[in-house]
Amino acid sequence: MTETLLLFKILLPTIIAFVLGIVLTPVFTRIFYKYKLWKRSSRIDASNINKNGNSMGEDFERIHNIEETKTPRVGGIIVWFSITLTICVSILISPILLRLGFQDIEFMSRNQTLIPFLSLLLGAGLGLIDDLLQIFGTRKQLAIGIPRRIRIAFVLFLGAIEGLWFYHRLGYESINIPFTDHNIVLGFGIIFFIMFVVLALFSSSVIDGIDGLAGGVLANIFAAYGFIGIIQSQFDIATFSFVVMGALLAFLWFNIPPARFYLGETGMLALTLSLAVIIFLTDTVIEFVIIGLPLVITSASSLAQIIARRLFHKKILSIAPLHHHLEHLGWTRSKITMRYWIFSVMCSALGIILVIIA
Repeated sequence: MTETLLLFKILLPTIIAFVLGIVLTPVFTRIFYKYKLWKRSSRIDASNINKNGNSMGEDFERIHNIEETKTPRVGGIIVWFSITLTICVSILISPILLRLGFQDIEFMSRNQTLIPFLSLLLGAGLGLIDDLLQIFGTRKQLAIGIPRRIRIAFVLFLGAIEGLWFYHRLGYESINIPFTDHNIVLGFGIIFFIMFVVLALFSSSVIDGIDGLAGGVLANIFAAYGFIGIIQSQFDIATFSFVVMGALLAFLWFNIPPARFYLGETGMLALTLSLAVIIFLTDTVIEFVIIGLPLVITSASSLAQIIARRLFHKKILSIAPLHHHLEHLGWTRSKITMRYWIFSVMCSALGIILVIIA
């Protein structure tokens, strides 16, 4: 495939995803606000949560205002709907482009993009149910969404399915160690390792807490995997990753501080579950620690806070995760978001370089 044809195959779907996102966002925004799709429990009884030892009490109340509670939490619909529509458009217009002598732009393939896309849809569906329960649930049990244990069980189940697919269908049973000729051979244990990575990425959804923060970080990460797909000649993965980036950039166009909506569980679950599959398809588990360092640090900060509170009855951070701690220290939301984005760009660039030279 020549460079020109490759550029056309990747660039056109990316532009389509971005344009669809830009066009669809005003429509979805009207729907979000018309039906008041924000969490009824956003200010969730901070006092009650505090009694259970799982939240932040008065500190949490201080950094969360009334207006924030009236920001829709289902913005992820825009992202995965734009991605799905882009895939449909690429499938429909590819035969027409071929007849006209242009390059085929369909990028759905069984060995590269089918599983990431199905993971995206499964995560989107579960997340949307959780979001809607928190929005429309009337009983206390429903107002907090799907119980976390059930969500974790579903994520682990999906991770097990993905692990079995990698192990039995792709023969994937080891982890590449960059800069060496050695692999960490796990055999059947690779299934459990994949389940762990999927669950770890699921836990990173806590980053969706400040205007534009999650969208910008994830756009950088998927852009990095777009370039990694090109480097590895996995062009369908590259196109899929750039399409996700295009949809996220459209989301950010309307969501730079102050936010019009948040990704919500439907967005974060869809994106993180899909990302987990791409990480293994590109065999960049170790490199991801660098590429996705903002996600890793944010997730680790929450885990460390939980461990410290339960084992030592002390807090490491004023408020977990890290971005709320910085907010509590007096950083403005825009400063936190911009610095996270800058850090994410640097991490993504470094990760790409590591993949090239490894």
